[in-house]
Amino acid sequence: MPARSKAQQKAAGAALAVKRGEADKSSLQGASKEMFETMTEEELEEFASTSQDDLPDKVDEDD
Repeated sequence: MPARSKAQQKAAGAALAVKRGEADKSSLQGASKEMFETMTEEELEEFASTSQDDLPDKVDEDD
């Protein structure tokens, strides 16, 4: 499943960096922290690799 917004793609990238040991876990907050704890590295790669072209900045959770 690709990311639905630029914010989601960015959060996945931050969580992926921590999973790979490229960043410190304490740098995570909000959605990226939850993604780190609940998603596999493969899932995060899929979200993080989504092109930001034509993505909205944010998407309401109700959508």
